[in-house]
Amino acid sequence: MKYICTILLLFSMRTISYAQSKLYSKEAKVSFFSKTALENVVAENNKALCIWDTASGQFEFSVLIKGFEFDRALMQEHFNENYMESDKFPKAVFKGKIQLGKQILFNTDNINEVIAEGILTIHGVSKQVSLKAFIAIKNGKISSAASFTVLLADYKITVPSIVEDKINKRINISVSVPAYKVL
Repeated sequence: MKYICTILLLFSMRTISYAQSKLYSKEAKVSFFSKTALENVVAENNKALCIWDTASGQFEFSVLIKGFEFDRALMQEHFNENYMESDKFPKAVFKGKIQLGKQILFNTDNINEVIAEGILTIHGVSKQVSLKAFIAIKNGKISSAASFTVLLADYKITVPSIVEDKINKRINISVSVPAYKVL
């Protein structure tokens, strides 16, 4: 009986430590997709930084623009030089708070739908956003994911008229954190 109580105490301490910890990942993934009649634009960055204070709900996500990789080098060059001006605006950042509808149980496998509200800064433009996200706990591992759409015009990203038909004005963005670590 004493052994079982000790195990339960240790297990509940692990749950409490997550509930009062800062979690992070240096291997978060940000990808985007744009579909047009002429070609699809797909890029991925697997080195985004994410920090989440589970006690307060504060959340920050940062990705270096030059870290996005494309299938075609010329597309990547145009993205960095002509559209995103990545030397001038080197990163995109989301700073906000995760709004919980209910308490997340870190000690049981579950999926939690949450709303992340905050400021998304892309190309030097900051906008208030509200995004639906999912936080999953499986076998003690915490992960998260979100998908949303941005309009190029909202972030003052201009497309030259010569390639206007090749680029969709709405970009689908997916963000995922495969595993958080305790900070």
